Amino acid sequence: MTTLEDSSLGKAVAYSGHYDPGLLFPIPRAPKRDELGIGSELPFIGLPFIGVDIWNTYEFGWLDARGKPRVALVEFRVPAESPNIIESKSFKLYLGSYSQTRVSDTDALRVQLARDLSVAAGTPVSVALATATSKQAALIENLDGELIDDLPIEIGHYGPPDPALLDANPESVVEEALVSHLLKSNCPVTGQPDWASVQVRYKGPRLGRDGLLRYLVSYRDHSDFHEQCVERVFLDILKHCQPSRLSVYARYTRRGGLDINPFRCTPGGLMPGNTRTARQ
Repeated sequence: MTTLEDSSLGKAVAYSGHYDPGLLFPIPRAPKRDELGIGSELPFIGLPFIGVDIWNTYEFGWLDARGKPRVALVEFRVPAESPNIIESKSFKLYLGSYSQTRVSDTDALRVQLARDLSVAAGTPVSVALATATSKQAALIENLDGELIDDLPIEIGHYGPPDPALLDANPESVVEEALVSHLLKSNCPVTGQPDWASVQVRYKGPRLGRDGLLRYLVSYRDHSDFHEQCVERVFLDILKHCQPSRLSVYARYTRRGGLDINPFRCTPGGLMPGNTRTARQ
């Protein structure tokens, strides 16, 4: 299986409760990065960003050594330099394959999850398990920054994404964060909508609020995976507004018990936390 047409996405698939790492379906990042002019055979050569894709699963269970069901919340961190992303439906099927599978203890479970996902991604993936009653699981925060969604502007363009909508004032250099909850794109295979909140944090010429909001809304009819959308947003702002520092962080709403939260920043930036928003 080498193309999206070979994946389980958009197809009726019987769920199995027995462990099967072969369900994971990797998708190379290179073709989409080639489209954006940043393709490379080696990690970060020619890439203007570092980053991570944070996945959270809220529907994960297995059997312990005595056959008693266990549940956990799980965080996965896939580095942006990995050669592959993991197709989300295959990820759900893989996680579901643990439901009737006995695992000796949680340490063994974490190691097994990390091993399988690292193989699929092509680079080490970190895995953290938390109980359903952990304080972190109940913590909900807003993305830090100035909300731009209530600007009284007319919008009539919903795709394709148009970087010409972006503008910045070189006479005013600022350091700030801007937030919108209006990012929406679509699955490139099924057409299902993907909804997200996005934070743009930067230092440089002051971004025009009207233009940034119109630009984010121009993804409304665009079809790409979450990771690819965030990389496009990052690169368009970097090229057209020329900040000296930039990060783009999108918190997507969950589907099938999984949410995906890509983060990209200029080299030297810090990786983000993983506090979910109210819509997650």
